[in-house]
Amino acid sequence: MAKFNVIDKFIFFINSILATLLLLSYILPFFPPKQFALLSVLGLTVPFLIIINVLFVLYWLLKLKRQMVLSALVLILGYFCFGAYYKFSSSTSNPSEDSLSVMSYNVRMFNVYNWIPDTDVGLEISKFVAKEQPDILSLQEFHPKNASVDFSFYKYKYIQLAGEQKQFGQSIYSKHPIINKGSVTFPDTPNNAIFVDVVKGADTIRVYNIHLQSLKINPEVEELKKQDSERLFKSIGQSFATQQRQTELFLEHKAQCNYKMIITGDLNNTASSYVYRMIKGNLNDTFKEAGSGFGKTFNFKFFPVRIDFIFTDDAFNINGFKIFNDAVYSDHYPIMTTLSL
Repeated sequence: MAKFNVIDKFIFFINSILATLLLLSYILPFFPPKQFALLSVLGLTVPFLIIINVLFVLYWLLKLKRQMVLSALVLILGYFCFGAYYKFSSSTSNPSEDSLSVMSYNVRMFNVYNWIPDTDVGLEISKFVAKEQPDILSLQEFHPKNASVDFSFYKYKYIQLAGEQKQFGQSIYSKHPIINKGSVTFPDTPNNAIFVDVVKGADTIRVYNIHLQSLKINPEVEELKKQDSERLFKSIGQSFATQQRQTELFLEHKAQCNYKMIITGDLNNTASSYVYRMIKGNLNDTFKEAGSGFGKTFNFKFFPVRIDFIFTDDAFNINGFKIFNDAVYSDHYPIMTTLSL
């Protein structure tokens, strides 16, 4: 076993700092952003911290150093106690006659501002959905003015545009009858939550589609370089505090529902966040139950970020979960789960 030299001492010092940050991130969901806004920003870096700590384990393992134990223990603790960050393998089962497929997708207004060049995004998304045929489709950042968008193969729908301009909002499409619908208004923002009550057989199911406050981060490297770091962190912290207020309004509405429940949406925050913990509550995270990998749902170049979720209550068996990373029609990727009652 090689001697512990100055370079290794420095590397282990950095290792200790990053392992401590990862350990700290495990308790961040218990800190309300209204009181700990800047601290909550750390939650966005959890995938990076996991990756770098894995690299530290490999480094010390190759050098046959016991210092590998530090990062290894932190990673093991995170996996078994807070396993919403990474899944080693997916679990699937054959769909039954009473199966229900649910897709959630932030469509980024169908590319109305031409973020993606030379692509008829509305048409491509319509064709993609028609191919996958989810029983329930929840769309965030729905925009009504793209003529190529065609979801006419759904018999039932609810679209709610938000904000003063009413330019975009959320929508839910269903193959099963919708007997009730409505929205949860978030003040001073175009974000909101909508819901429908769907009848499937003898069951009535409440489906929510929620879109929390955006962090307004441009993931392009050159754009991030232009940002003042202090101002950027402050802006993100304020967005997290707004998300908490929106979550509180949503939970007040949710508490009045006694139906079987599915919550879909873009939380604009990760599984290490306060809003994730509050919205998930005692529900099941379908990725955690049946997904695999980091579950990257947002096209962020630096490390995988999962900010889109589908939650269900215990009335549902979760038979499968998929992220469509080849559907590059937005800055988000569509996610879909297969359920049965």
